[in-house]
Amino acid sequence: MTSSITFKTEAVCPWSGARAGTLTTPHGAISTPVFMPVATNAALRSMTFTDVLSCGAEIILSNAYHLYLRPGHKFIENAGGLHKFMAWKLPILTDSGGFQVFSLDQFRRVADDGVHFRDHKDGRAHFISPALSMEIQNSIGADIIMAFDECVKNPATYAEAEAAMERTHRWLAVCEATHARKDEQALFGIVQGSMFEDLRKKSAEVVTSFDLPGFAIGGVAVGETRSEIERIVKFTTPLLPEQKPRYLMGVGTPWDILHAIRCGIDMFDCVAPTQLARHGSVFTSKGRISIRTGAFKNDLGPIDVDCDCFTCQNHSRAYLHHLTRAKEYAGATLAAIHNVRYLIREATNARQAILDGTFREYFEQLAPILIQQNEDRALLQH
Repeated sequence: MTSSITFKTEAVCPWSGARAGTLTTPHGAISTPVFMPVATNAALRSMTFTDVLSCGAEIILSNAYHLYLRPGHKFIENAGGLHKFMAWKLPILTDSGGFQVFSLDQFRRVADDGVHFRDHKDGRAHFISPALSMEIQNSIGADIIMAFDECVKNPATYAEAEAAMERTHRWLAVCEATHARKDEQALFGIVQGSMFEDLRKKSAEVVTSFDLPGFAIGGVAVGETRSEIERIVKFTTPLLPEQKPRYLMGVGTPWDILHAIRCGIDMFDCVAPTQLARHGSVFTSKGRISIRTGAFKNDLGPIDVDCDCFTCQNHSRAYLHHLTRAKEYAGATLAAIHNVRYLIREATNARQAILDGTFREYFEQLAPILIQQNEDRALLQH
C-alpha cells in the first residue's frame, strides 16, 4: 500500500529497545518519541493553538466520533478539511471513535456490521460501520487515521476479549478496503486482546499481516491496574514491526510515557494534562501537586523551577492557587499550558537521551520519582 508517511529510526537503546526516530507526514515531520495533545473537538480544553504551539507540540489528536456528531464530517470537508477548519498547519491524527462509542454502555448495541448508538448529548440514534468510519475520517482529512475497533473495558472475560478482538480484525479488513485516500492519509491498525497475552499475540499477528503504515496498541488503561498496563505494553510492543511507527493509545501520565518509551513505543496521547489542569493538578519534577491546597497560597515561586513553559516563566504558584480557588478560567489555561509542556518535554528529553546513548541512566534517575506519584486514574478517562 502506498503510504503518505515515512518512518526512520535514528537510534535504539540496546538496554531497553527505546528508540528515537522521525515520522514524516504531509503536514510536516515529527520527532519521536512524541506526546500528542488531545484536541477532541478540534480544540484543546482551555487552550488556544498559540498556547499549544508554545508547548512544542508537533502533532495533535482529534476524535472522529465527536466531530461526526458536531459539526459533522461533511461540513468539515466542505470547509476544506480539519486543518483549514481549525487553522492548524501541523500533522493531525484522528481516533476512529471506537473507544467513545463502546464507552456509552447503555446507549449502544454492537452488531457484526457496526455499532448502533445514541448521541451522548441529545439521544439521537446513529450507526457507525467500519466503512462509515473511513468515510468520516477521509472527510475530516487527518494525516493519520485509525481503524474502527472494538475496545472492551477491564476486567473483561476471555470470551468477551476474544469476541471483540475477532470483530476488530474483521472490521480492519473493511477499513483497509474502503479507505479512499491512501496516498494522503495513513491508516493505522489496532491490536486488541485485553489482558490476555495469547490474544494479544494472535491480534498482533493478524493486524500486522496488513501492509499498513503504522500500528497501535488499543484497549489499555481502561480499568486495569498499573502493573497490568505495564505487563501488556511490555509484552505487545515487540510484536509490532520495527520499521513502522508504534502508537500506544490513550495512555499518557508521566510514568506511563516513560515506561512506554522504554518498551519501544513511539507515540502516545492522553487527556490527562488538560483534564488534571481543570482540577488544579499539575506535574512537577518532584511529583504531581494540587495547586488548590493552602500550602501554595503565599508561594511566589513557579510551579516547577526546572520548567521552561510560559506559565512557569511568568506566574507563581500563589497566582495559580488564587485563580483556581476563584474559579477563573485563566487558572485552567495556565495549568494546562504547564502540563502539556511537561509531557512534551518529557518525551523530548527521553529522545535526546536515546540519541546520546544515556537512556538507561535517564530512566533509572526519573523512574522512582514518577512511580511514587501514583497518578489518580479516576481523573484520567479518555
